[in-house]
Amino acid sequence: MPASSDRAELSTLRSQLEELARRAMTVADRYDDTPDSQIASDLYAAERTLLNARRSLDRAIAALDDLTRS
Repeated sequence: MPASSDRAELSTLRSQLEELARRAMTVADRYDDTPDSQIASDLYAAERTLLNARRSLDRAIAALDDLTRS
């Protein structure tokens, strides 16, 4: 069924987004409370965007799950 392969693809994307968000935060933490704190601020904003994208994927995955149960 195509929905199951799509779900696997979306799950992979979700994992990648989580990893990217974690990596952005790790770098941001190094610049927090420094004269270059704008870098941290920008990276924290990128992290939030990545986490919002992950939530969108979560909703899509849930919709696919509902579709396969119907």
